[in-house]
Amino acid sequence: MATDDLPASLASSAPHLPGARTWAESLADWGLQPDALAGQSRSSGRLLWKGEGGRPEVGLWVCTPGRWRLSLPADELCHFVAGRATYRSDDGEVIEVTPGTVVHFRQGWTGECEVTETMRNLYMLV
Repeated sequence: MATDDLPASLASSAPHLPGARTWAESLADWGLQPDALAGQSRSSGRLLWKGEGGRPEVGLWVCTPGRWRLSLPADELCHFVAGRATYRSDDGEVIEVTPGTVVHFRQGWTGECEVTETMRNLYMLV
């Protein structure tokens, strides 16, 4: 059996998703991305863990193409495993995201995200 075909182990002492680049079992529809500037990005994903009080939060996020504003309420570490996107901070910095990119967005980061190819992101909010 290929790694991508193995079931998720979310009840494990160490919750995990084999084959996160393509895993699609039981993705929840998280709806349209708020604050849209172009297109209608739709999010889906799977929560792996949420601590008491909501932090930390760890999961898989999938998002379709579009562009929107965002402001991050907490530090977020993202490991992008598929797709393409561009993040533009309000101070002008441009972060190109492709498979294998890891980004640490600090609490309070503001700007825009433009997804050009459906992306997958393993994230941790702290």
